[in-house]
Amino acid sequence: MKVNCLSCGHKVDIDDSYDNYEGHIKCYICGSILEIRAEEGMIKSVKFVKMAPRPSKEEVFERTL
Repeated sequence: MKVNCLSCGHKVDIDDSYDNYEGHIKCYICGSILEIRAEEGMIKSVKFVKMAPRPSKEEVFERTL
């Protein structure tokens, strides 16, 4: 199954263990949290829960040194 991240649009691949699942998943590209409900291998709903915090300009600068 694939779920489009509601924050960045990336397609998040979900394996078969999520065929009957209700709960949170994390987009590994932007870090946003999505709440999904899947039944019998099909996505029934996707809700945006939380966006990952963006680093400040100082943090980005420190990481690049």
